[in-house]
Amino acid sequence: MRVVGGRRLAGGLGFALISALSFGLAGPLARGLLETGWSPGAVVLVRVGMAALVVLPAGVLSLRGRLHLLSSNAGVVLTYGVIAVAGAQFCYFSAVSHMQVGPALMIEYTAPAAVVLWLWLRHGERPGTVTTAGAVLAVLGLVLVLDLVSGADLDLTGALWALGAMVGLATYFLISADEDNGLPPLTLAAGGLVVGALILSALALVGLLPMQAMAAPASYDGRTVAAWVPLLCLGLVSAALAFTTGIAASRRLGSRLASFVGLTEVLAAVGAAWLLLGELPGTMQLAGGALILAGVTAVKLGEKDVHGRTAP
Repeated sequence: MRVVGGRRLAGGLGFALISALSFGLAGPLARGLLETGWSPGAVVLVRVGMAALVVLPAGVLSLRGRLHLLSSNAGVVLTYGVIAVAGAQFCYFSAVSHMQVGPALMIEYTAPAAVVLWLWLRHGERPGTVTTAGAVLAVLGLVLVLDLVSGADLDLTGALWALGAMVGLATYFLISADEDNGLPPLTLAAGGLVVGALILSALALVGLLPMQAMAAPASYDGRTVAAWVPLLCLGLVSAALAFTTGIAASRRLGSRLASFVGLTEVLAAVGAAWLLLGELPGTMQLAGGALILAGVTAVKLGEKDVHGRTAP
């Protein structure tokens, strides 16, 4: 059982909010580049590569010469880089190239329910009644977000990419919260970003990941800005800052509580999409998003009843 003290809780909540707000800018910023002809792979590679260069020195210093921590946790860093960094971001940007930012992020943020399911299957932490009810609400909300009730055409490609991003996000929360490996937060962030950048570069070199970059200005709801501006924000704010503060939050709060607070990313992304792109989800999709938020909130509240103990 993880007991979160007052100062640790306050610090964790602060880091989680900074991380969520930073991550929330990613979709709208990337959308402006994607619409000018950038490929999702190129946007992700620039974003992850830039963040890796910024965070790497701090990650190395945080080790304080304990290089054995990297060798003994090579599998953790590799999984984090491939799934939680490269995989999640590529899937998310691919999703927003097919659908609006808001619905894509709402689908991705069913991840807290996936975290609970994983802890149940992997560690035998069976959810209680409130948690189960929350999962049902989240599924109903997902149906509304996908607009399945009205019979509207579903962009299956975008939805599948968003679900892939959900898997990556769940992996991010689970690995970030694990303090047993002894890796400092900055080292884990740096290692994951470096691995992610190397994997993306290798896929691009062999032709499996299309790379297309454009010199044209990025467009945001009729306004144009030089392409380097959103790229810089993607690398420094919505990657370097977001990943490092996110890991710091998860270490203090645990994977469940951190993923719950991370739901503020949905609000940040919807607000940013409205301001930058003029996008606002429809009434049905907003109602679905509210159900997802309510469902995941119930999942989090119900976790205190898992085998009669507070969730880690």
